[in-house]
Amino acid sequence: MPLLRSPVAIVAACLAGALAATSALAGAKDESAAEWLTPKWFNDWHDGLANKGLNFGATYIFDNIGNVSGGVSCGAIHLGRFDFSVDADLEKLVGWTGGRFYANAYEIYGRGLTRNFIMNLATISEIEALPDTRLYNAYFEQSLFDGRLNIRAGQQAADVEFFDSETDDLFINGTFGWPAIKATNLPAGGPAPPIAVPGIRIKAAVSDNVTVFGAVFNGNPARPGDGDPQTRDNHGLAFRVNDPPWLIGQVHFDYHLDIGGSSLAGNFTPGGWYHFGDFDSQRFTVEGLSIADPTGTGIPAKLRGNYGIYAVVEQALWRPAGVSEKTVSASLPGVTAFGRIAYSPPDRNLIDLYLDGGVGFVGFTPGRPLDRFGVGMAYMRISGSARSLDVDTQFFSGIQSPVRSNETLLEVIYEAHIKPGWLLAPYFQYVWRPSGGIPNPNDPTGLSRIGDAAVFGLTTTLRY
Repeated sequence: MPLLRSPVAIVAACLAGALAATSALAGAKDESAAEWLTPKWFNDWHDGLANKGLNFGATYIFDNIGNVSGGVSCGAIHLGRFDFSVDADLEKLVGWTGGRFYANAYEIYGRGLTRNFIMNLATISEIEALPDTRLYNAYFEQSLFDGRLNIRAGQQAADVEFFDSETDDLFINGTFGWPAIKATNLPAGGPAPPIAVPGIRIKAAVSDNVTVFGAVFNGNPARPGDGDPQTRDNHGLAFRVNDPPWLIGQVHFDYHLDIGGSSLAGNFTPGGWYHFGDFDSQRFTVEGLSIADPTGTGIPAKLRGNYGIYAVVEQALWRPAGVSEKTVSASLPGVTAFGRIAYSPPDRNLIDLYLDGGVGFVGFTPGRPLDRFGVGMAYMRISGSARSLDVDTQFFSGIQSPVRSNETLLEVIYEAHIKPGWLLAPYFQYVWRPSGGIPNPNDPTGLSRIGDAAVFGLTTTLRY
């Protein structure tokens, strides 16, 4: 079984290394990342600049991943991303009260497991992207009224504030950061890694427990053309502003529940979005025929506009005695859970219903109070129009090819805090019906689906 040996050997070595490192450093002295990553003179220079308002940062994330079964074929990959950032406090630098400038750039290398071996919708690693050097964020931010109003303008992403929770940040699969229903349905995947988009975001704390978010982004991160959108973004320097806009808004409600004598924080965030562009019909051509009908042009009809609605709930389930919080924090000792749901119209979207959820545990490993463990699941339903097109394809071709239904994902992860600034996270993912159950391109008959995939991986993060 030569195909299995390579991923198994690589992943086993990675996991063994992680466990050995975790064990060896379990009693390591708690020290800042700067004390062991770089020389003292550099740390002093860096901290001096930060005290004056100019803070430089660097993060290196790399993944070793292999699928030992399923997908198009079995395989293993190594990929990584360097993230270099500058965060300027304009009040300290030039006396501009409430002003801030932030920018970061990526150096991406390697090839992705999803793109090359599994072909699923929910990208196995959130850092998977085409190799490139690209600008990501570059925006100005202004805070007013003691921080209750914040306005951000420039190139930015939507995934860190919209349709997000703290607990989902533990997981590695990209759908827990930027849900697949948006990454699949929006042009070029929308404003999320690795492509940010010019836009304006407003955040207003209307009360102690209610925060309103609203944003307008350019509706397409990439130039028109064929091929992958990442190749049409010109290293993050496209700065497109003339495409039909994409609007998104949400209201974040914080609350507390009294359970068993404890006050446990939670939040609820309903939201929605609208895109003013044109979208391809998932089933019909401009003549009103099925796209699969050989007598038609095969050119999808254009449908005006698109929208989505969603909701997020996050709840602390348990905290040890003495731990309190104003809002949900997924880094405090205890147990937190999240759930998200989203819907988009089926006639113009590949995914019309999305659900995910998970539970995170912090501080349950003896002697390792910062380590986290999590279990998460995600469900992506293929829209009724796309499924009907599959039935049409069967009818016109006379071949009983697969009809897509849904893609479902499970992830189990353990995040070990080796030292401040150094994380090791071994994880397991299982993907049922990649891309909803599309035909396996390696099967010339077109009758079999891509196999369910079992994935093992190890993510390492170094942060300064």
